[in-house]
Amino acid sequence: MTKGLIGKKLGMTQVFSDEGVSVPVTVIEVEPSVVVQRKTRERDGYDALQLGYGRVKQKNVTKALQGHCKKADKGLFRVLREFRMEVDGAEPGHELTAEMFTPGDFVDVVGTTKGKGYAGVVKRHGFAGGRATHGSMFHRAPGSIGASADPSRVFKGTRLPGRMGSERKTVQNLLVWAVRPEMNVILLRGAVPGSKNGFVLIKQAIKKG
Repeated sequence: MTKGLIGKKLGMTQVFSDEGVSVPVTVIEVEPSVVVQRKTRERDGYDALQLGYGRVKQKNVTKALQGHCKKADKGLFRVLREFRMEVDGAEPGHELTAEMFTPGDFVDVVGTTKGKGYAGVVKRHGFAGGRATHGSMFHRAPGSIGASADPSRVFKGTRLPGRMGSERKTVQNLLVWAVRPEMNVILLRGAVPGSKNGFVLIKQAIKKG
């Protein structure tokens, strides 16, 4: 069975293994994700569960979304995401908790990276730049970006300055180091994309069992 949850990144810390080795972990808060809608192969063409996370006030939700969440009868949610998975008895209103994962599992985590704003080629692409010596007229500029008369254009994909970050990224094969259901927390070894309090999707790893 494929597994998946919605969580919120709280930040990073360190824990110590039984051998006394420091292990960097990311703390993910996984309050129970509520099944808002169940899609079936007979009706929708595929099996999936739509989960809701992060309750919000009624005044901040459109009428259409209020009606959509009414069947689950567990409140209104800030985040709605769909997971291609099947859970026995997972009808609208059913809650999925951190106990879905166990220590030793491998997961893929999807998040939105930190936005860096408009960045130059040195920061954005790792260009070395020019010499910083006296008299040099070339420091952090991108340099030549193409020919003149032929082809009379800049090729697609040329690395240039532009908006950096704030992209959807997936980090694969993170180890579930610990699960603490009483605190609604999962500890993942390694870094997770996004800033603190950002929402992430935790899915069973597709490349590791």
